[in-house]
Amino acid sequence: MSEALFSEIALYVLLTALIAYMGFIVWDLARKSNAGRFGTALLFMVLGAGVVGFVIKTILVETLDF
Repeated sequence: MSEALFSEIALYVLLTALIAYMGFIVWDLARKSNAGRFGTALLFMVLGAGVVGFVIKTILVETLDF
């Protein structure tokens, strides 16, 4: 296994774990602050926008990479 392949696999595996952990943090924040259903949804939408942006960027780079 080359270093480039290992780095690519590690990036996606560890980034997925980080995103899952961030989701847990947002859920815990909403629960501890008694945000309610609407507040929890708002927290996930606003704080999850960065994750969505990263995923869209990755898809665009892979699609446009010839």
